[in-house]
Amino acid sequence: MAVLYDVPAPAKLNLFLHVVGRRPDGYHLLQSVFRFIDLYDYLTFEMRSDGVIECESPIEGLKPEDDLVVKAARALRLATGVKAGVQIHYRKTIPSGGGLGGGSSNAASTLIALNRLWNTGLSRDELMRLALPLGADVPVFVFGQSAFAQGIGEDLQRVELGAASYLVVQPGQHVATGSVFSDPNLTRDTKPIIITDFAEWQTLVGLANTGVHHSAGLQHEVPAHGMSPVYGRNDLQPVVFARYPIVKQANNLLLALGLKPRMTGSGACLFVQFVTSSQAQAYQQKIVGKIACYVNDTAKVINNTWVCSGLNEHPLYHWLNS
Repeated sequence: MAVLYDVPAPAKLNLFLHVVGRRPDGYHLLQSVFRFIDLYDYLTFEMRSDGVIECESPIEGLKPEDDLVVKAARALRLATGVKAGVQIHYRKTIPSGGGLGGGSSNAASTLIALNRLWNTGLSRDELMRLALPLGADVPVFVFGQSAFAQGIGEDLQRVELGAASYLVVQPGQHVATGSVFSDPNLTRDTKPIIITDFAEWQTLVGLANTGVHHSAGLQHEVPAHGMSPVYGRNDLQPVVFARYPIVKQANNLLLALGLKPRMTGSGACLFVQFVTSSQAQAYQQKIVGKIACYVNDTAKVINNTWVCSGLNEHPLYHWLNS
């Protein structure tokens, strides 16, 4: 029986997230840059000849019909008419409700893996069209490269990003995405940018970080603090901080250490971009002693931290024909 073991599903960061408008149907128009990081969930797929799609989910209380992994498998089978089934098991590292895209990434890796296991032969563009109804973030994981995203997340353009390390912090509070986007105080009219605005800013940051133009063969001169600034802002961040006090407290803890955190997605996770992993690890050690800090003796301010490297492309990128 054909099996695909430990198929990776990486987390993502929104380096910035601007809300630039709203469609008549209520969907928000966004601009963002997505970057994958080497924090992974892993999935295993075993072919079944009885046509059954079954998933052993590690998420407590999640019904199979609500699991994006199951929805992705069913969408691919419906679109292609394949008769085979699959047994799916996955183990999670990416926290749910953290803005790191774990569920969307799992769904995308399911589409890519089953396209191979079931030999359905769809192209990247065809899988991206299947991905969008599953969720606004699913297409970028199928796209497979760092991307400038517009619209509701379906308009993607590849962007070049330099090497970077990220300190990712998980506050002790989950964020409900719907509550953030429905908040009347959410900024919905940020001035749109064009992709060259971001590219030019990236070049300037490269110059500031290295003292010379960022190109192959040149030595990097790492700033003393090790932090590298990120473009723009996250328009959802003020709303989340107002509604979720523990997320704000986690942010304040990082600020007190001299860091400049940014929330990813609709939260709750925060990140700081560094030039090198050693600088990120040094600040991670400073935070470790704070993880046991509680609010009202019940909820941790910070649940977990990771030091991650930015990825240039999705680990399954070459499983698809563009």
